[in-house]
Amino acid sequence: MQWFSLYSMVTLYILAGINHFWHPRMYQRIMPPYIPFHLPVVYISGVCEIAFALLLLPIVTRWLAAWLIIALLIAIFPANIQMAMDYSRRHNPYTWLAILRLPIQILLIFWAWQFTKRS
Repeated sequence: MQWFSLYSMVTLYILAGINHFWHPRMYQRIMPPYIPFHLPVVYISGVCEIAFALLLLPIVTRWLAAWLIIALLIAIFPANIQMAMDYSRRHNPYTWLAILRLPIQILLIFWAWQFTKRS
């Protein structure tokens, strides 16, 4: 069953990374204003998601990839907070979804942590 979890995670992060290139404006809009160079940061985070996902595949780099994904999830957490605040302020009907993303980040971190053991 661990192979299903692994390949699901790899697929999730590859698709998420591709989405950074397909819909970069969506990610730019949720970035906190204090972070400079929004577009390059969106592209860099997309590349990281794809690269870290691919690094999950070989057993020898899996633990490192998992820790890098955890670090990335922590690094992008301010964007999720910004999104929830902006949606709430604008009375966006999807505010509930933006708020739901916050604890989901914790679940994603826990999921990645499952792969931090060295084999």
